[in-house]
Amino acid sequence: MKTVQKIKKIGKRFYYMTPVSETDRPILGMVVGDNKTLMIDAGNSEEHAQYFLDELSKKQVSKPNIVALTHWHWDHIFGLSSLTNAISISYKETKEEMEKLTLLSWSDEAIDERVKEGTEIEFCANAIKKEFVNHRDITITLPTMTFENKLEIDLSGVTCVLQHVGGDHAADSVVVFIKEEKVLFLGDCIYPDIFSKETNYTIKRTLALLEVLETFEAETYVYSHGTAISKKEFSQEVSLLRSLAKYTDLYKGDKNSIQDAYTKQVERALSEEELETMEFFVNGYQLQQ
Repeated sequence: MKTVQKIKKIGKRFYYMTPVSETDRPILGMVVGDNKTLMIDAGNSEEHAQYFLDELSKKQVSKPNIVALTHWHWDHIFGLSSLTNAISISYKETKEEMEKLTLLSWSDEAIDERVKEGTEIEFCANAIKKEFVNHRDITITLPTMTFENKLEIDLSGVTCVLQHVGGDHAADSVVVFIKEEKVLFLGDCIYPDIFSKETNYTIKRTLALLEVLETFEAETYVYSHGTAISKKEFSQEVSLLRSLAKYTDLYKGDKNSIQDAYTKQVERALSEEELETMEFFVNGYQLQQ
């Protein structure tokens, strides 16, 4: 059964389209200014990007003048080749990583070979095959402009702040803060590293990331493969990550001790998500030893 993608609106200026897990289509965002529009991420295919624009045109939202990329992973950049009339912007390392992708073949054989070598993961390989069933004409289009650390873009009536934040998932991760709407588009920055032997969070990188994310005066937080959540929900997520980072450090990655300590803290049985997150911290601790 095909997942229906929906357009949702937050405030007066921000639209986004819901994700699809089967083909790994992330959320795409559009910030509508008085003079310019800025699209957040380019989608995992030209079809993904164009579907988003077609759905927005029904709401009288014009095509983007600017496309901002949150990081280099395929599902956020493969649609860029269809957005030829927009200026594309990324963090400098995002462009460097994308340049490496221009050398690759995307045939089933080539993808399978990379999975075998360990340079690609099964999940991404399968999602690419599901997204590109009838053709595989993937063109890696490089961003027009790059920035370092932080960039502020005035779209007239609304301002977007692009800031490099890093994290375990992708070292080049950038967030987009839509100032007037108090929306923080997180991309994938808060997710674990899924490209190592074991999915993992590291203590140092997680705490450094959370410190930066908490400097934004946001009321809504958008996860690329999830949904938009409230400040309260985000605070709960931050609290979970901080606590598990603290206990992983304190108990030197010993799973039982971490679980006991966190269970005592919350005074209830742990959820599946909490146990999984704990596992990721244990993995990260072991990988760094």
